[in-house]
Amino acid sequence: MIPVAEAISRITDAFEPLASETVALSDACGRVLALDVVARTTQPPFDVSAMDGYAVRAEDVQGVPVTLRQIGAVPAGQQFDGNVGAGETVRIFTGSRLPGGADSVVMQENTKADGSEITILEPVSKARFVRPAGLDFSAGDVGLEAGQRLTPRAIGYAASMNHPWLAVRRKPRVAILATGDEIVMPGEPVGPNQIVSSNSHALAAAVESYGGDPFSLGIAPDERQGLKAMAAGARGADILVTTGGASVGDHDLVQSVLGEIGLELDFWKIAMRPGKPLIFGSIGETRLLGLPGNPVSALVCALIFLRPAIGRMLGLDEDSAACFPARIDRALAANDERQDYLRANLEASESGELAVSPFERQDSSMISLLANSEALIVRPPFDPPVSKGDTVKVIPFSSGVPII
Repeated sequence: MIPVAEAISRITDAFEPLASETVALSDACGRVLALDVVARTTQPPFDVSAMDGYAVRAEDVQGVPVTLRQIGAVPAGQQFDGNVGAGETVRIFTGSRLPGGADSVVMQENTKADGSEITILEPVSKARFVRPAGLDFSAGDVGLEAGQRLTPRAIGYAASMNHPWLAVRRKPRVAILATGDEIVMPGEPVGPNQIVSSNSHALAAAVESYGGDPFSLGIAPDERQGLKAMAAGARGADILVTTGGASVGDHDLVQSVLGEIGLELDFWKIAMRPGKPLIFGSIGETRLLGLPGNPVSALVCALIFLRPAIGRMLGLDEDSAACFPARIDRALAANDERQDYLRANLEASESGELAVSPFERQDSSMISLLANSEALIVRPPFDPPVSKGDTVKVIPFSSGVPII
């Protein structure tokens, strides 16, 4: 068995960032930038008013009250062609271009109008309520750097920089193949010795949330030719993810059967729980990640190993499972040689500390516990006994990124 950290390193080292493609801004949210986004314009392109009011020369309104003569008005999207001279003012609105000669704006609440006679009731300093050209950004500025996942905020920024299209990394194509005569897809007839499989749907959702493009190959039978034929459907995928058939039982066929079609095995068996019987290798240009069949094992391994692999292909530098400290609410016995991932509830105490409570049962077939978990407690190999109130490391599921 190899350590978790070594397995992550060997998996991610097998991938390179994928080529870029150009997508419309409307389709770019959640994608990963392949090239920097450079501003094509200056924002604002000229000095504009930050208030509804009157454009003035600051030197004219220091001794108040003072009455100025209105010589025009400038709604947003238009401009005043003249210049504001001594004793003059122009009616202006938020976002309107500042007229020539004016250097400040007086809020309309601080004025009193009588026809074209405008009395200023409060003084303003130079540049007051004026947004100067380039306040937000200037043409040529690098606004968004390559390698970041595009959020709605970033989309708005790119649009402001006048980019209708963006270069993003191609989504990794992830083929998903469940195996086993004992499983059927949701909605299909369930035989007397069968169960409904959740793995294909759960993994597809995980892949999509990680930024990949999943497609299901269905369920392969526990029969050599059938497994070969269905695995061939992964041709052209960046990675084939299988579930089940990863150990060495008589009916666990993934290693032996895929070996007949060119599987080059890198490693199998990781010192972790759940998820020990995991396979990693290559079939031609397609990488293979063979996950255990139990649903909890499959999803935990997807978080720990598949997410960083997809991140590598997208050019991301994300920690696949960032840990945070939390105080545990009960004692745990010493851990063995395997890194343990315990499903748990998580909440913040009155002091703001995270408090974590592991479930009593941790059977890897019980997806209901995972669905109702808020975190995984991570226990290193040979971790000593933990007492109630001790600090442990947790991977929260509510960190803002859907991980599993």
